[in-house]
Amino acid sequence: MLLTYRLPREPSSPRIAVWRKLKRLGAAQLGDGLVALPADARTREHLDWLAEEIVEAGGTAGVWVARPATLAQERDLARTMAAARAAEYEAVAAEAEGRGELTEAERRRLLRRLRGELRRIQRRDYFPPPQRRAAETAVARLRAQDDTERTEEHTA
Repeated sequence: MLLTYRLPREPSSPRIAVWRKLKRLGAAQLGDGLVALPADARTREHLDWLAEEIVEAGGTAGVWVARPATLAQERDLARTMAAARAAEYEAVAAEAEGRGELTEAERRRLLRRLRGELRRIQRRDYFPPPQRRAAETAVARLRAQDDTERTEEHTA
């Protein structure tokens, strides 16, 4: 799916809102005012809504069903999208593993935040990279440590 759009420079808040929504969706920026997402009912619906918002904000927008002309182009797009998610997963894994000495309350807050972050990344992860499993494992280890310490508290 492609979304092509143009928004007036002023006010800037609609442009910023569109950019943030596209980021949350995991859209690949193909050019100025041109983004891509894999074609499915969910992404189509989101892009349709976004196109409506853009038009309501005084811009122009169109949603297109497109197909890359070559398999190489399709692979490059998938690789680009996977690389963006890989970096996000690496950051989650590093934070889970580099937790240092935390109090129980700090560890629980960190665990809750990292699990939420994993869910947010997974919602926009259309081409899962290997780093996804590493991040899930690091967060699971943090949870296991939390569970172990809670069990030890209850038996003490």
